[in-house]
Amino acid sequence: MTAAGIARLAGVGRAAVSNWRRRHADFPKPVGGTETSPSFALADVERWLREQGKLAEVPLRERVWQQIAGHPAGAVTALVHAGCALLLVRDRSAAWPALAALPDERLTGVLPVALEETLTERLGPERPVLTPTVSALAPSVPLLRGAAELAAEMDGVRPAFEFLLGRHLDANPRQYTLTPPGPASLMAALATGGTASPAADDTRAPLTVLDPACGTGGLLSAVERPGAVCGQDADHDLAALTALRLALSAEAAADIRVRSGDSLRADAFPALAADAVLCHPPFNERNWGHDELAYDPRWEYGFPARTESELAWVQHALARLRPGGTAVLLMPPAAASRRSGRRIRADLLRRGALRAVVALPAGAAPPYGIPLHLWVLRRPVPGERAAGELLLVDTASEHTGQGGRDGQGGRDGRDSRDRLDWPAVHTAVLDAWTAFDRDGTLAATPGESRAVPVIELLDDDVDLAPARHLPPRAAAEGATQLALVRERLAETLHRTRELTPAPVTEPATAGGGPAGATAGTTTVGELARAGALTLHAGGSGTAPAGAPVAVLTDHDVLAAQPPSGTLPDGPPEDPVLLAAGDVVVPVLGGGAAVRVVDTPAAGAALGRNLQLLRPDPAALDPWFLAGFLRATANTRQASSYASTATRLDVRRLQLPRLPLAEQRRFGERFRALAEFEETLRQASRLGEQLVQGLYDGLADGTVAP
Repeated sequence: MTAAGIARLAGVGRAAVSNWRRRHADFPKPVGGTETSPSFALADVERWLREQGKLAEVPLRERVWQQIAGHPAGAVTALVHAGCALLLVRDRSAAWPALAALPDERLTGVLPVALEETLTERLGPERPVLTPTVSALAPSVPLLRGAAELAAEMDGVRPAFEFLLGRHLDANPRQYTLTPPGPASLMAALATGGTASPAADDTRAPLTVLDPACGTGGLLSAVERPGAVCGQDADHDLAALTALRLALSAEAAADIRVRSGDSLRADAFPALAADAVLCHPPFNERNWGHDELAYDPRWEYGFPARTESELAWVQHALARLRPGGTAVLLMPPAAASRRSGRRIRADLLRRGALRAVVALPAGAAPPYGIPLHLWVLRRPVPGERAAGELLLVDTASEHTGQGGRDGQGGRDGRDSRDRLDWPAVHTAVLDAWTAFDRDGTLAATPGESRAVPVIELLDDDVDLAPARHLPPRAAAEGATQLALVRERLAETLHRTRELTPAPVTEPATAGGGPAGATAGTTTVGELARAGALTLHAGGSGTAPAGAPVAVLTDHDVLAAQPPSGTLPDGPPEDPVLLAAGDVVVPVLGGGAAVRVVDTPAAGAALGRNLQLLRPDPAALDPWFLAGFLRATANTRQASSYASTATRLDVRRLQLPRLPLAEQRRFGERFRALAEFEETLRQASRLGEQLVQGLYDGLADGTVAP
């Protein structure tokens, strides 16, 4: 286990673990890792923590996870072993207690036989992705016992495996490209709902579903009524995890076929005629098989260029569909407009294979910084007339709010991820697709959706980006909406005049002189030690089941907006919740920004890079506290310039020692300044909206010169 794992066990920060290593000669020695990131044996760490009185008992979840993370054969092999044990626990529930009672040596000899029978029943006699793994279970016997206990604690084998798999994926975010649950459920609904099965009268009939780049099985797991599930991935380990994930799913069908190998070069299902294909293919691959696959029969719509790997996956998906079957692929936006792919796009349109292009908001799926597209395709039925229109849907800007996730900013797309109103996106896309799929056409909704005649798209570029073909929303709003914006702006500007602070003619005094000079000062740290306030750091906590909790991020504080983040999933951990009257201070950036929590924000969780100061109302006025903490000289004195990221030491912030009545006088003035500042922000937003609306209206003819 790493230093981070030790800190999690003991409930401390990583700095405390570093201090223990320096100060205690008997601290366990590293058993692996590197000099900068050493790893330690769980048993040694557990014993040392207990001897030091820093640990009562290692939680079962943490114990099992550390056994996986430190497994001698690697975490993926350990996950496969744990999944096999969980499958045995579920399918051999009557026999498992007797097996678990055996000593390790006997269990090692008996398990392979029992697993062989169980895997054959669930996955069939041909299961090449798991066969090499079953014979090497001896080092994993303690892990297998722990996994069985975890299933009992978590009320099921599937939650236990999903927890362990999720921990592994979270610990290696750059190693895997995942499809989040939101896009996965939308893709599954598009591929398997509505009239996706025209050959069957019963639309609830089980389906044969294929994912030719299945990864860890997220897309296949989202299918609600599979009759046969087929998956393939070039990574053998990922294919094994997918097979177990599907086998452990309560909704999994009996027919589960998962293979390893490159689907483009070595297709494991060449004769398959699936009802639906779901795929999140690798993007921008140059080495996808362009040279050796030039005469492959799958290229019905044209031979993809070397730079158009995504169009190779599109045609592979179509080739594995039965006539009338539906495929949904997650695509990079460039695939809709690159000139090198225009001929293939044109043929997909002419023959009616491409039915819809949906622009998702940025943050829907990795890479999170760009708005990806969904392509909905249908294999043409021989003898049927090709569809004359293409559905274009743009959700890229209409279903996001403001703010970020725990103040992480936009460099990796986390802020756009958490601004996403995914239920609204899901509903908008499905409503548009269902109506279009039923009627073959759709009335245009400005800025959102439109059924575009194919003939309009067959120009020199064959550009299928939805935003380029949808009427702008401003054209529908027209002059009436702009007049309303102008009225609101006039009201807000009038309000700013009322709130403008009066001229300052003399310095405020407290006891005969300037407050900060003669009243004496104290620091936040001193007030905390005296009990006048309590300090809390943000960033911890997980989302409770069935009760989503919003997160106030440092971006929210800086932008003076409502909480916009969300808590991550994970083991139960209570977050720091805001209460009305709390004072929140961002600790990064060195800027002057402080927020007093109001009633609407109360109950939200405190995000990362934020410090919460909870004053005792009998000793401190929150607006007085916030106002003095925001002073430029104060934040400069308490900032650290030891690194490129300026960090504020909240405990060093100063404020004058004043009686509560005097604090409230200052507090009322600080509150008025905050209201004035917010009104100025509102005027700025309305002004920008009015100016841009007038530019757009004059340009598109909805506003007269």
